[in-house]
Amino acid sequence: MLSIIKYNAGNIRSVDYALKRLGVDAVITDDIETLQASEKIIFPGVGEASSAMAYLQEKNLDQVIKELKQPVLGICLGMQLLCAHSEEGNTDCLNIFEGVSLKKFTASNNLKVPQIGWNKISINSNKLFEGIDSNPFIYNVHSYYVPQNEYTIATCEYDITYSAAIQKNNFYGVQFHPEKSSTVGEQLLTNFLKL
Repeated sequence: MLSIIKYNAGNIRSVDYALKRLGVDAVITDDIETLQASEKIIFPGVGEASSAMAYLQEKNLDQVIKELKQPVLGICLGMQLLCAHSEEGNTDCLNIFEGVSLKKFTASNNLKVPQIGWNKISINSNKLFEGIDSNPFIYNVHSYYVPQNEYTIATCEYDITYSAAIQKNNFYGVQFHPEKSSTVGEQLLTNFLKL
């Protein structure tokens, strides 16, 4: 069984539709026992860090997520919440990726915030990116970024070089939206389902 964590964040339905296009039915749930019994979990999200964390804490999902042993894929805000802290609302997050803190992009003449649209990433060898070119185009929508760190498995350039994907043990995170990234995103989701 594949579960999508249900919380007050957008893009849950679009992730579900992307999985259905791959012939996969997922359960959208915030039920603790269902999540613990799932073979794989997707932790999506578009939204604001502090309100998302408040919902997770209210439902005791913050503790449950930290203890998961099966493969977990955080997407966009879901990836960000796996980190230690976010400048957005000065929010303490799940700290699965210990000591990794999110920063806000600084707007400039050359740089629009949020970053919206297609961009290339550079990927390191990782099962999540099997069968994907080393510099594929992916789709982004975000104002905050994860700096490069020891868990970085892919990077993206947007005035600075930041983490496009991270991994620690069974936890994977992608800053971009695989559900909107065409064949690259479909391959990434397929790879995650095979982990």
